Amino acid sequence: MEVAERILFVDTETTGLDPRAGHRLIEVAAVESINRKLTGRVFHHLVNPGRDIDPGATAVHGMSAEDLVGKPRFAEIADEFIEFVKGATVVIHNAAFDLGFLDSELTRARGMTTAALELTVIDSLLMAREQFPGKRNSLDALCDRLGVDNSARNVHGAVLDSRLLAEVYFALTRGQAVLGMDAALASDAVVNETLSMEPFSGALVALDVPESALIMHRAFLDSLGANAKPWDSTPEVRFAG
Repeated sequence: MEVAERILFVDTETTGLDPRAGHRLIEVAAVESINRKLTGRVFHHLVNPGRDIDPGATAVHGMSAEDLVGKPRFAEIADEFIEFVKGATVVIHNAAFDLGFLDSELTRARGMTTAALELTVIDSLLMAREQFPGKRNSLDALCDRLGVDNSARNVHGAVLDSRLLAEVYFALTRGQAVLGMDAALASDAVVNETLSMEPFSGALVALDVPESALIMHRAFLDSLGANAKPWDSTPEVRFAG
């Protein structure tokens, strides 16, 4: 029985760049796919960070502290998040950034990090850098390169970015889904071709090579010395005088 492949595409938005400087999550989303198709199941929450948002961060995602008044604190949604993602394969673009914030929030709320959730983490940014070395590999750049429609992405948002990330990931890994089947088909083709070959029934042809060529060949082998031992024999052709 085939086991369904469940992958979550995760994105966060934050008050700034560094949780070690006291910055907090303000939005987290995880979009579910089963066997490379989005299911419609989404974990999503806006989060009240309890602090101001850096102007540079607001320029990216468009949210201010006022927009988050009345939203739950991360501790209030932590259990729901843990239940949704625990044990899953998660794809994150620039995983170190998002995991750093999730670790910080989980430590504060539950005294744990994402390591306790037994996640299999795939960093799509690293994948893209391997496939397109030396090129821009932001989510927008990958959408343009891979033909993913990102026209609705005026500002960053965790749900939209997670859905775009899913399409980008599917495009990056499009060949892998059929790789095993292709290899099997290729192997069968080689076997069938081999089995269908007619047995060789012709006569072996002895090449007539001048004695001068034989003398030159032996002189060459002598010049190689010990290194020539694996090949130090007269070629399997008949030299004519």
